[in-house]
Amino acid sequence: MQTQTNTPARTTRAAITPNPDLLDDIAAAALLDVSPGTLSVWRSTGRYNLPYLKIGRKVRYRRADLEAWLERRTHESGATA
Repeated sequence: MQTQTNTPARTTRAAITPNPDLLDDIAAAALLDVSPGTLSVWRSTGRYNLPYLKIGRKVRYRRADLEAWLERRTHESGATA
């Protein structure tokens, strides 16, 4: 039986593979059905408590955070808050 070792090439490839659970502003905006510009305004003004990550100059959103945010915004009745 042959075992795989973590060669430098294998480790590097794994390190640069995008994480499907981290979304850029375009993918996050598509999930929320808003524009990327709207997300930018929400981040800068703090209008909504929508969690995001800053990785260098990049902004990323966790898919689970976006789904939880949507769940918190779900209303059961027709009354508006």
